Order: sequence, then C-alpha cells, then structure tokens
Amino acid sequence: MEKFTTLTSRAIPLDIANVDTDQIIPARFLKATDKKGFGDNVFRDWRYNKEGSENVEFTLNQPKYAGNILVAGDNFGCGSSREHAAWALVGYGFKVIVSSFFADIFKGNALNNGLLPLQVSEDFLQHLISEIKADPKVKLRVDLRNQKIRINSSKRFESFEIDAYKKTCMINGYDDIDYLLSKKEMITAFENATSR
Repeated sequence: MEKFTTLTSRAIPLDIANVDTDQIIPARFLKATDKKGFGDNVFRDWRYNKEGSENVEFTLNQPKYAGNILVAGDNFGCGSSREHAAWALVGYGFKVIVSSFFADIFKGNALNNGLLPLQVSEDFLQHLISEIKADPKVKLRVDLRNQKIRINSSKRFESFEIDAYKKTCMINGYDDIDYLLSKKEMITAFENATSR
C-alpha cells in the first residue's frame, strides 16, 4: 500500500445518503478477482445512462469537480460486504471518503486497501458539501497523524477517530503482513527468550 500521512486536494460532493456497495460497484462487474479495471465502473449506473451515454448531471461527470476526496452523504458503504467497492473507489483515484457514518464492513475493506474512511459530524459534513458546491476549487487538508480535516480557505476543521493499528498501517504503507514483518526482530527476540 501507499503511505498516507497528509493529503491536500479538491473534493467531489456526493450529497446522497445510504449509498450502498451495489451503487458503488454494481454486481455485474464482480467477476474479476484482481483489482484492475474496477475504477472504470465505479458508480456505473449513476455515471452513465441506460444507452451508455455519460450522465452529465452526476457530480463525477461534472468538470467543475475534481480531486482525490469524495464527500458523501450519511451511511456510506452500506449493503453487501464486497471488497470490490473499495477497489473501485481506489481505482478511480480516491484516497479519502468523508461521511458522517460508514458501514463497518465497508470501513474495514477501505482501510485494508489504503482508502481512508473519514467520519465527521453531520454538521461538519453539510458544511463541507456546501463549501464545495459554492466553490468547487476549495481544497481540503487531511492530516492523518493529527487526525484532523481542514477546509483550507476558512481554516475550519474537525478531528476524526481512527483505530490506532490501522492508522499505523496507513502511515507506513503496511498491509497486515507488512506490519508483522516490521515486528520480525521483536518476534525473533521473544521466541529466543521463551524457547530456553
């Protein structure tokens, strides 16, 4: 995984609550077992009309919005427990998803794939969405070490929580195996001390 400490980026608003994993990546695209190509089909049924033309009303298709941060409505990632949803979001280029609530399984899948699910209060979320809609060029700064998200132009910020183990993994670019390997010397020393 890529190391994550801070990110300053524009953001894309998705002011829709209860976005489930089938909306993130429709079931018909789940045939592959590697991560390649999933980003092409993220939000497929919202990004494209039935005949295949681009839906110009959908925010991801609007040129005024860009960035590596998706600011979504409440209860993001609900529904079935498909890791492909995290693969699709990462494949599209998102590094952070901001919401006021995440489904637990989605949250775990996101963290395991280097995608930061950043939970904020409902008030701060609505403020973010309003700021981005008013000025699509506004930038957000995510500081994982200090667990803060800030609106650069207004200096308004909010703290967020993250599991300490997952924070360590993201900062160092570790998956679970990399984390264990980083403790190899300690494990070997423990084994040597207890095997006598």
